[in-house]
Amino acid sequence: MNTPEAWNNDRSDGSRWQKLLGRRGRAGGAQQTPTPPPREAYPPSPPVGPPPGQAHYSVPTAGRRPPVATQTPPSAAQLAGQVRPPQQGLPPQPRRQQHTEPSPVALQRLRRDLGRSRVIAFINPKGGVHKTTATVLSAAAMGTARNGGVIAWDDNELRGTLGLRAGSARHGRTIRHLVEHLDQVEAAGVHLPEHLDEFLRHSSDGSFDVLAGDEDPKLQRRLDPTTVLRVLDILTRTHGIVCIDTGNNVESPNWRTVVSSVDRLVVTTVPREDAAFSADWMLDHLEEGGYGNLVKNAVTLLSMPTPNPGPLLNDLQRHFSQRTRACAVVPYDPSLEPGAKIEFSALRPETRAAWFEAAATIVDGL
Repeated sequence: MNTPEAWNNDRSDGSRWQKLLGRRGRAGGAQQTPTPPPREAYPPSPPVGPPPGQAHYSVPTAGRRPPVATQTPPSAAQLAGQVRPPQQGLPPQPRRQQHTEPSPVALQRLRRDLGRSRVIAFINPKGGVHKTTATVLSAAAMGTARNGGVIAWDDNELRGTLGLRAGSARHGRTIRHLVEHLDQVEAAGVHLPEHLDEFLRHSSDGSFDVLAGDEDPKLQRRLDPTTVLRVLDILTRTHGIVCIDTGNNVESPNWRTVVSSVDRLVVTTVPREDAAFSADWMLDHLEEGGYGNLVKNAVTLLSMPTPNPGPLLNDLQRHFSQRTRACAVVPYDPSLEPGAKIEFSALRPETRAAWFEAAATIVDGL
């Protein structure tokens, strides 16, 4: 049982819905090494490079719009001072007192050279557990600290909302349009970033790019494992970090292909029993499929949907800290409550600082 396709086979008769807290230790035994979907049909392409005679440029070149004159990352004080501009027709609002700045240590961790492009998937088979919010705000924190080079891909097969909540509406193109022109984009050579950019949206502050999902549920038939791998190949050739907002079907070939291709899993949840049980069950499911190393090195992200954390927070934080590599907690923020467009600069300073810390925890060890 060392392939994603074998996840449904050879299951035990016992219930996996064990008591979340105080759960028994699992049976020992050597951890299986998972085998990702075959890649022979589509070998990875080399990174794009400059034509002979031209100066070398660093890839990724996409990920921040508009282009900036300097690649010097902003300082912690500059990041802490980001505020939302006043709306047109309204009197200027007094600047809010900045109580919390991003930790210089967190920014240093985020700016570390990762050696190659990294793929991070945000997962939980339950809806309403802040997967999209976590994907957007993690990409924003990473892109802000790293001065671009980050993309968020809405890979939710059934009408995800990441494109609506994160990207500027400069066009209506989605993953469907990219798939339709995949051959031409792959053949772009050194012009790959510019060709890919025609299918991307950009965050309002330019800190990261967005590959939006499509509203047509029939598209999932076209996102077969080979197509998913081709899209991932393009994104990793043009961006340093790829953040993927996944769907809810753990048996989907698309979902399994993404999981088999990532460098890190981020388990998103909220301090509710149903959400935590869903995350715990999924981790069991991954371990049964031979993905124990991914589970061990995953990061759990606990998001607060209300100002009151609730009585489960400490217990869940302790539990998932033992189950995964680390557990980060991000506070409630009123700007996220309407479920509308997400603006990183509109968050409270202490919330932004918490997302910088959470994003640093996610990239630690990559």
